[in-house]
Amino acid sequence: MLNVPSQQFPAPSSQQRVAPSGRNKVMLKPGRSLMDWIRVSKSGRDLTGLRGRLIEVTEEELRKHNTREDCWTCIRGMVYNVSPYMEFHPGGEEELMKAAGVDGTDLFDQVHRWVNYESMLKECLVGRMAVKASAAIKAQLSTAKQSAPVNGVTPPLPALAPPPPKDHRPRFDWFQTEATVSVVVYTKRKIHKSGCAIVDLQGGALRMEVLLGKLSYLLHLRLSQEVEERVTIQTLNAVGKVQVTLRKAVRTQWEQLGEPLNSHDSFLRRRERAVFFRECTLVSKAEITHDTGLFCLRLPPGTHMQVPVGRHVYLRAPIQGSDVVKPYTPVDRTLIPDPQDCTESEHTDIFLMIKIYPDGALTPHLNTLNIGDCVSLSGPEGTFTLRPLRDVTHLYLLAAGTGFTPMARLIRLALLDLGALRKAKLMFFNRRERDILWRFEVDTLAAQEERFEVEYVLSEPSDGWSGGRGRIEAAMLSDFLSGPEGSRRLVCVCGPAPFTELAQGIVRELGFSDAEIHAFQG
Repeated sequence: MLNVPSQQFPAPSSQQRVAPSGRNKVMLKPGRSLMDWIRVSKSGRDLTGLRGRLIEVTEEELRKHNTREDCWTCIRGMVYNVSPYMEFHPGGEEELMKAAGVDGTDLFDQVHRWVNYESMLKECLVGRMAVKASAAIKAQLSTAKQSAPVNGVTPPLPALAPPPPKDHRPRFDWFQTEATVSVVVYTKRKIHKSGCAIVDLQGGALRMEVLLGKLSYLLHLRLSQEVEERVTIQTLNAVGKVQVTLRKAVRTQWEQLGEPLNSHDSFLRRRERAVFFRECTLVSKAEITHDTGLFCLRLPPGTHMQVPVGRHVYLRAPIQGSDVVKPYTPVDRTLIPDPQDCTESEHTDIFLMIKIYPDGALTPHLNTLNIGDCVSLSGPEGTFTLRPLRDVTHLYLLAAGTGFTPMARLIRLALLDLGALRKAKLMFFNRRERDILWRFEVDTLAAQEERFEVEYVLSEPSDGWSGGRGRIEAAMLSDFLSGPEGSRRLVCVCGPAPFTELAQGIVRELGFSDAEIHAFQG
């Protein structure tokens, strides 16, 4: 016999039902549904007004934000700017305004305790409520008030200890179930959606590095018991929480997580931390041009790593008794991958577009590798951040040769994720026509996407070449870099060092500030 579900939803006993005195749904304007709100929250817009910063909010500061246009509220110690959410709230603006400028936890629990507000409002997170005076200080004050006069003289108040300085250092914790062990890092700041955690599980040792701008937080432990090689990562970007889950080899309770190894629980500037390499396996090679190939390296089973756009990695190999290390910028499998074709391999495979130099130190060795051979790969390095891109309307890319590699993923990000972008233009310098990387894909994208343009410049063109000729100079960049008045601009440059230095100098002469120029490592 089939179990026929009740026709009532939510069920009469559900937490999703509220008493008649609770909220009532209101008729929302067109375009204000839950899915519309999800699209807004994923649009990249600054929904807090703080440009991605997390702040500590005092009660006095919270009370100031109590209007429809500037409405903050606190739920369980976390403060949210709910003004952008007003028109999307099923209970209407009036209900949200009841919690304007105050702690709305009780009101929230009365009518929608079941709602996952952390997920729904994560892009509206302003920060955490400031911690009130410590219990020790309160006790000192209480003791002082209760002190009775002695011989008519009131004893002096005890000196109050100053409040401890704010601790910006990340911290970690761990918990377990019968089958799993989870390690959680609380970074105490927002983190980018592209991911910032690198996890390596090798020989019973767990190494978890969290990249936070110029800083690096590292956990390094020899686990107390054996686990499977699978690693799962969950990231709550808005609240800065990273959780790594491991599966136990044997279902038993652990008394401790493990024994600390070198640099465990350390918080350093990234440049002060030694570069860590893991052994990757070559799984495919594909020809891009006559002297450039697309190498696919697979991360070890216990490694989870994503390389942010604009960052590079180092390859290391023993050459004639010495370790040779060179930087390379990862690319995607194609210029604009189809999201429907994305598989788990995007989290396990690193694609590198490498030009083979016959007299090079490393590339001849890489060219001799067979499928299944190993090479050492570092974590992400570099200084590029997405912050300057937030409000860019015109993005200009100057690339020479394999300096195209950081531009490949940047083009994709610009066209898919930058809401303010009006135009992205690539000027691509090469010696000959046959040297142009991914030319078919670049031309196809330019034909399909009106916001993207490309110009090719060859230093050794054939007689039939109809594109640009020569080397980079001010005359050719003057028109290329022109844009409407008031546009917000960014110029990215990558290529051999002489090209990069010359390009930056010309761009500055054309009126661009240092803040409007970024040079990638060539």
